[in-house]
Amino acid sequence: MSHTDNDKPVALVTGGSRGIGFGICKKLASEGYNLAICGRRSTGEVADSLAPLEKEGAEVLYVPAEISKPEKRLKLLTAIRKKYGRLDVLVNNAGMAPRERQDILDATEDIYEEVMKVNLQGPYFLTQAVAGWMVEEGQDGRKRSIIFISSISSTIASTGRGEYCISKAGLSMAAQLWAVRLAEYGISVNEIRPGIIATDMTSGVKEKYDRLIEQGLTLQNRWGSPEDIGKAVASLVRGDWSYSTGQAVYVDGGLTVGRL
Repeated sequence: MSHTDNDKPVALVTGGSRGIGFGICKKLASEGYNLAICGRRSTGEVADSLAPLEKEGAEVLYVPAEISKPEKRLKLLTAIRKKYGRLDVLVNNAGMAPRERQDILDATEDIYEEVMKVNLQGPYFLTQAVAGWMVEEGQDGRKRSIIFISSISSTIASTGRGEYCISKAGLSMAAQLWAVRLAEYGISVNEIRPGIIATDMTSGVKEKYDRLIEQGLTLQNRWGSPEDIGKAVASLVRGDWSYSTGQAVYVDGGLTVGRL
């Protein structure tokens, strides 16, 4: 099937089949977007979990693709062109925690390289490819935007996962670079920095953060949810922030507010 429902805007959400990415997809589906999603799992593995998005009225294209690999990024964008013939929004959400937490005094290069490729190099060059497509389409009145999902870890140091923090800090600069470069084409580029969000990635540290939140780590006394991030993304792509680009939006329950 190709170029279906061509009047509906299309959003690509990397890592959109679970966690924060799925929360973003659910919200964008309810806002009238068709979706393209990529991830490491096979199509069969994600079929049931993506069904709720179709119930919201969205067409969903899932492409198994690791964005750290150039040939997979090409495969992904080729599939989106074939099915939808357009792309209005890119949400760079896919990312990984280090497979093993290592003190920076002992950290190994193999783990560093994997995290940097997935969290920074992949999104950076996927954005390059998508930006080229958006520029090629010209300014035709459609709202086009690119969003980087980074983390409060782009500015808060965790010495047990230095490679993760560095990758997210790099992503923050990538968002600013692309905002500067794409402004002349009317493409907004912004960044969302989530705090402690309840997903499968954070399930292993639930007890630790339950305790810290209870002790006042966040101003709002709860975990964040993927839906919280989805609402922020929807607000940005809807054009509510029409005079903002290159900005970092914190969705962290007030964790990063300096206090005495």
